[in-house]
Amino acid sequence: MVAVRVLSTANVNGVRAASTKGLLDWLAGTAADVVCLQEVRARPEELPDAFRATLDEHGWHLRLAPSETAKGRNGVAVLSRAEPEAVRIGFGDPATDLDGRYLEVDLPGGFTVGSLYLPKGLAGTEKQDAKDAFCKTFGDHLRAAFGRCVATGREMVVAGDWNIAPTELDLRNWRGNRKNSGFLPHEREWFAGLVEHGWADLVRDQHPDVDGPYSWWSYRGRAFDNDVGWRIDHLLGTPGVAAAATGAVVERAPSHDRRWSDHAPVTVRLGEPG
Repeated sequence: MVAVRVLSTANVNGVRAASTKGLLDWLAGTAADVVCLQEVRARPEELPDAFRATLDEHGWHLRLAPSETAKGRNGVAVLSRAEPEAVRIGFGDPATDLDGRYLEVDLPGGFTVGSLYLPKGLAGTEKQDAKDAFCKTFGDHLRAAFGRCVATGREMVVAGDWNIAPTELDLRNWRGNRKNSGFLPHEREWFAGLVEHGWADLVRDQHPDVDGPYSWWSYRGRAFDNDVGWRIDHLLGTPGVAAAATGAVVERAPSHDRRWSDHAPVTVRLGEPG
């Protein structure tokens, strides 16, 4: 049996701004046992007082990995109802461990959660080279972590903004993005390789053969209103988690003006349907 029943991930696009737009109400009302945040963009002393007060009031334990290399950028966090038993920042890669891109916590009951903000790329540039290098080392970490979970009976979910749409079902305008970062063939092959290794794409498993559900929409034009989006916020889980999953939903805002980020929270339920 899994120790976590509801798990969410959300790229907040800056916790200070999001806290004034609706993030706090969402945190106060969510049924999640664990929430992974990305693009927090704040050091511990820079977190809004209202954000900290909401966490205290609703019983959240915060673990934060801010960027130590680019002030006001990146930053990942894990919020959990239970006190973590262990916390690891990064995944043993000296080139990226201080960038605020990955945080891993062990929770009671043999459950590990990772919050990921995978780099954006730009095809044909050094920025894409850096993304590809991150993927290589992070892929090695995930394969090793999967092996440890199988050997020890732990369950694990890695949730976050992966900045990759794995298939044509995962973005509306896939034809126009075939040469763009986030939908490059080698990026999609990398993601597919993780699934082939045994990691389950928890949202896609719950929504097979349908477009989306998208989790990111550009602020430009009417992308949100017309649902011209990308599915790039993923939760990958070990087989026991996949077997326990009973639902997945993108918590899309009811209207453009109600959004508190360009991403929407993505939530997976494990165990009995709610």
